[in-house]
Amino acid sequence: MNAVIKFLKKPIASSLLAILVGFIVAAVVLAVAGYDPIGSFAALFQGALGKPKYIANVIIKATPILLTGVGVAFAFQTGLFNIGAEGQYIAATILSSIVGITLDLPAVLEIPLVILAGVAGGAALGAFIGFLKARFGIHEVITSIMTNWIMLYLCNFVVMSDAFHKPNSTSALPIHSSGYITILHEWKTTDAAVDALAGVPWLREALLKTDLNAGFIIAVLVAVAESILLARTKLGYELRAVGYNKDAALFAGIPVNRSIVLCMLISGAVCGLAGALNITGIAPHTITLLAAQEGYGFNGLSVAFIAGCSCVGCIPASLLFSGLIYGGMSVQQVMGAPSDIINIMIGTIVFFIALPAVTRRIAEWLERRQEAKAAAGDAALPGKEA
Repeated sequence: MNAVIKFLKKPIASSLLAILVGFIVAAVVLAVAGYDPIGSFAALFQGALGKPKYIANVIIKATPILLTGVGVAFAFQTGLFNIGAEGQYIAATILSSIVGITLDLPAVLEIPLVILAGVAGGAALGAFIGFLKARFGIHEVITSIMTNWIMLYLCNFVVMSDAFHKPNSTSALPIHSSGYITILHEWKTTDAAVDALAGVPWLREALLKTDLNAGFIIAVLVAVAESILLARTKLGYELRAVGYNKDAALFAGIPVNRSIVLCMLISGAVCGLAGALNITGIAPHTITLLAAQEGYGFNGLSVAFIAGCSCVGCIPASLLFSGLIYGGMSVQQVMGAPSDIINIMIGTIVFFIALPAVTRRIAEWLERRQEAKAAAGDAALPGKEA
């Protein structure tokens, strides 16, 4: 019992409990709707992990969610709520596409330039939001929500412009192939590649049937680097100090306004990297007309909360989130159950993670119950009444 109480007091306990409750709620909804919960969950896990190409696609879909989650978590740990990750992601896709379409250089130059353009787009938008917060006191939630929509319509404007529009389509021209980071993207479609991979079925399926790229490795390295920056460096200490108490940080000589702008710049740059990697790593390697937000930034927000706003914690959280989304399609295909049930599960998980006091209250209740039992046991011993 002591081990259980100790575990419930840890931050990870609320996340695990929320995930468990999410599955329970989904099971109840499935049962009430007339679907087999066990079969549905089996289809979910089979659809996420059943084949090498499924696993590869989960990893691919987790990459932008991981990076936007890390961007949100980084800002949150420094006292800022970057709900504009979606707009920063879109800004990055716009600039990456423009650079990738305009320039046609060798891959060693094209790839860094396309990625750096996207990072710069996200960073600039994040810094702008931070500047408005630092200079005029405008809350970052308001400005970031507005910039989300501005970037959506700017994306549509660029897509339909004469310079970048692909004729007879609703998308812009794709970037040049020298900007792709898809693993072996040119070689793997050749006859030699098919023959070479014939003896390794799992690798053949993962490479030939997906856009597997180096993006997730980059995202993991960024998550680790952000965690080290916050926990082990002077800059990270200053940023966290500003988030904890601006007045105390100012009294200690920390430049508060500069820290706010810098924090949002870094957060926006990470979210921008998500957009850049999607353009360079995933077909069709371009931007398209948007009728609504794509959701990468908002999914990243959910991932950040599931991870307890830990940058490293966003790694498993993004894989879980991606697995639920991708595997959820199998629930509909195999069981006939609407995929919206998966969204209910995800929403339930996020809802209960937003209530961290629940696990703490459970731990306190168990502790009081244990103490009461111990007191009752002591009272029952001979000689205790006297």
